[in-house]
Amino acid sequence: MALTLSTRIRVTLAELEKIRGRPGIAARFSDGHAHLSVFRFDDDMIVTPLLTHSVGHDAPTLHLRRHQDDGMFDRFAAHVEELWTRGRPVREESDGTP
Repeated sequence: MALTLSTRIRVTLAELEKIRGRPGIAARFSDGHAHLSVFRFDDDMIVTPLLTHSVGHDAPTLHLRRHQDDGMFDRFAAHVEELWTRGRPVREESDGTP
């Protein structure tokens, strides 16, 4: 059974609280596309498109590596940057660092 979006958010926030204050980790809320998990590490990116009626571990996971301008990596990066820019910090008193 797939979890509701609100349950997924609560679980994620609880996990982020465990690593609060560690350098290099930031999170933001977005009112945009909610069916995508992205973890970026320099020129590598792990992308999980969340499919209807599936939980994250049942969805495909894509490992993208930047090899060229305007390739798949850059397109996902631009999408995520737009969501990040329009998003708001998870903790209002911070810059998004959990």
